[in-house]
Amino acid sequence: MSTIFFTSDHHFGHKGIIKHANRPFGTVDEMNETMILRWNEKVKKNDIVYHLGDIGLMASSKLVEILERLNGKIHLIKGNHDDLNRDCKERFEWIKDYHELKLPDPDSVNNQLIVMMHYPLMTWKGKYSGAYHLFGHSHGKLTNFNRKTALDIGVDCHNFYPLSYEEVRLIINNNNL
Repeated sequence: MSTIFFTSDHHFGHKGIIKHANRPFGTVDEMNETMILRWNEKVKKNDIVYHLGDIGLMASSKLVEILERLNGKIHLIKGNHDDLNRDCKERFEWIKDYHELKLPDPDSVNNQLIVMMHYPLMTWKGKYSGAYHLFGHSHGKLTNFNRKTALDIGVDCHNFYPLSYEEVRLIINNNNL
C-alpha cells in the first residue's frame, strides 16, 4: 500500500535560497544532496508525493537528474518558479495550479478534504467544515498566519523532510487542542 506525502519549496539548485530562507547549508550541492537523502529516507518507490511548488531553480537538464533520484510518484502543484521546469514534465504524474484531494479520515466516517496550492489562502473550500489547506511559498515566515487547519508544508518548516498524511493530521490536530 502506498503512503501519501506532502512537501514544497525544495528550490533544488537555487544558491540564493540558502541565504533567503536561512538554510543550514554551505553549498548548493550540500543542500541538494541532503534534501534528496531526506526525501528518500521517507518516500518509497510507489508512494505518492504532492509537491506544492518551487521544486527547483536550475537548468532543466540538471533538475531532471535530481528528479530521477527521488522516490515516489510526484504530482506537482506549480509554484512561482516552476515555469522554468517545463522540460521536466515527464517526471510528474500531472502538473496543476491547484488541487483538492479527499482521503479517508480514520477518526470519522467522512473523508478529509485537503485543499492544496503553492500560495497560502486566507479562506478555502470547506474551511469552516474542517478542510485542511496545505501550502508553501512562505518558507515558514508567516508567523501571524493563524489558521488552525492550514499548514505550511515547505521543507524549511519540517527539517527538509516531506510529511506523510498521518504527520499532517497529527500537526493539525495538535494545532486545534
